[in-house]
Amino acid sequence: MMTIEEIESACNALSSQQLDSIEHPGEEPKLQLKEVFYLHGFPVEVITNSPEVFEIASEQWGMFEKEHSTEPVRIYVHVTEGGTTECPPPPKYRFNWPLILTFANEDNFMIADLEHNCTHIAVTSGAMRHKLFVGSLFLAAAPGPHLSVRHITPVHGACVALDGRGVMLCGDSGAGKSTLSYACARAGWTYVCDDASFLLNSGTDRTVIGACHQVRFRPTAAELFPELQGQDITPRLVGKPSIELPTAFFPKMVCAQSARVDFLVFLNRRAGGPPELRPYRKDVARHALRQTLYGTPHSLAVSYSTIERLLTIDVLELLYTDLDWAIDRLRTLVREGR
Repeated sequence: MMTIEEIESACNALSSQQLDSIEHPGEEPKLQLKEVFYLHGFPVEVITNSPEVFEIASEQWGMFEKEHSTEPVRIYVHVTEGGTTECPPPPKYRFNWPLILTFANEDNFMIADLEHNCTHIAVTSGAMRHKLFVGSLFLAAAPGPHLSVRHITPVHGACVALDGRGVMLCGDSGAGKSTLSYACARAGWTYVCDDASFLLNSGTDRTVIGACHQVRFRPTAAELFPELQGQDITPRLVGKPSIELPTAFFPKMVCAQSARVDFLVFLNRRAGGPPELRPYRKDVARHALRQTLYGTPHSLAVSYSTIERLLTIDVLELLYTDLDWAIDRLRTLVREGR
């Protein structure tokens, strides 16, 4: 704040118009830069005062192509001067409809307004030195909730396709979704995603979309796939250690941004007992698929309807320990329907 004496001096030195243009100390910087990206084919408009934000956004979403002409999710990124050069702490989250609050500290935070389809991010120039923090914990996380309450239903599952028929692989963390989806791709299947699938709410079919441009492994996967040996553990601020690689790293890997799902398979890597593909309870599958959903009563009703559409196909459980057997069994399922 200016003292009265400082205002008097400013009035003597500046015109009143220039004085009126002085910013309030708590005012956010003006955002004059704008660029549109596409997450899972949906438009995401980034508005900011820092060109560096576009570089980070491009690393997150630059590989996706436009597929939908929906109202863009708007992400406002305010970069303020100053702040410590140390990486901010991992953020904490609060959900108070229609707001999702993400706070690392008083200078670095994010507020998502799900009702108005926009998110405001505030980060310091010091925090911008840590692209992993800004990219993975703020920018990458910003559009997803908006898309999930409007256009897509998230499913904790992988997806691969063969001969135009998709198989969604579901299960708990550690069930082998990433390993089996990559093993299928390695065997000539089309790779859609390895862990996070999104069902389109619109239409009457069962279209799933995913991040087909990246594959993530547990470090122990190097014991199964020789090509992963020697690869570094990807730096992460939160979550379990993993090896994350672009699918371009595997020149023969066929990828697609979307696929139609024809089979829903829950994975069970059990020790002992014969391998088997058998029918699975749809009531268990329903509750498993619903448990991560959130939103308004209306958006939840839409997501539940999308899941019911998925459950009209065969729901199966794959019990296995051998990857080659699992791939062969899924191939038979796709080509013979049994």
